[in-house]
Formats: sequence, structure tokens, C-alpha cells
Amino acid sequence: MVVGAFPMAKLLYLGIRQISKPLANRIKEGARRSEFFKTYICLPPAQLYHWVEMRTKMRIMGFRGTTIKPLNEEAAAELGAELLGEAIIFIVGGGCVVLEYWRHQAQQRHKEEEQRTAWVSMQAEVGRLALALEALQTQVQAAPAPGALAELQAQMQEVRAQLRAREGNARSTPKTVSASEKSEAAEA
Repeated sequence: MVVGAFPMAKLLYLGIRQISKPLANRIKEGARRSEFFKTYICLPPAQLYHWVEMRTKMRIMGFRGTTIKPLNEEAAAELGAELLGEAIIFIVGGGCVVLEYWRHQAQQRHKEEEQRTAWVSMQAEVGRLALALEALQTQVQAAPAPGALAELQAQMQEVRAQLRAREGNARSTPKTVSASEKSEAAEA
């Protein structure tokens, strides 16, 4: 099973979002029971939401100067708890999106850094090879020209021919051997 190809981070974010729904439900239940939470956290956003919603509906229907009655406390607490639960789910989902974006950006930066490092190493290698090429070119330029090489080979053949000729002459002439050379040869 390929683990690297499976998007573990996305699965984790999905799990967090799924856990946020029961968490939001528990917070809603706590908001309904707690008087402080109900009065200061749930009621003001619920009344504002109700006012904006009703005002928009009245304007769409053509009633301009109608006053809007506030919700009763029980309905406002229920609406506020629902708004709070949805806000929690939205914030958790938005946080997951932001975390995924940051993770993707970090991966992208890492990938770009690796490419930059590879590029720098390739440039260094090209520079090293350029220096080696220059050194080889100077060696080639300093080497004797091919005509000079052929000339040197011809001279070497002449010298060899002369040496062979001298060797052949030395063998044909009798050699005088001294008495000490004879005694050394006999001992060997």
C-alpha cells in the first residue's frame, strides 16, 4: 500500500471538520442552558441577524417604513446557538483551508529551493568544466604542430638507420680481445 501518495493532511483536515460538528452541537447545548452565554453571546448576533433578514425581505416586498419586532428570547437564543454552531464549523473549515494553503506553500518553497540548489551546482560544474577545457586547449596549443611531429619522426628514423648501419659495421670488423677479457669470459 502506498502511503506517500495518500493525502494524509487532507484526511486529517476532514477528520477535524467532522469532529467540529459534534463540538458545535455541544457548544449550542451549553449556550441554551447557560444564562450568561445566552444573554451576551447568543442573543445579540441573533437579533442582528433577524433584523437584517427581515429588513431585506421587507424591502424586496416593497415595504419601506415598517418597524421590525425583535425575536422573543427563546427564539433568539435558539437562532443565536445555531449561528454560533455554524460559525464554529465555518471557522474550523476556514482554518483547515488556511493550513492546507500554508502546507502547500511550504512544499512549493522546498521544491524551489531544491531546484535552485541543483541549478547552482550545475553552474559550478559547468564553470569547472570550462576551466578544464581552457587548460586542455592551452596544452594542445603548446604541443608541437602535426608537421613538426612528422619531421621529428623522420629524424628519429634517420638516427635509427644510422645506428643500425654502425652496428652492422661494428659486427663485420674483427674485434681485438685483450687477455683480461678472455679470462673474464672463461670464468663466467
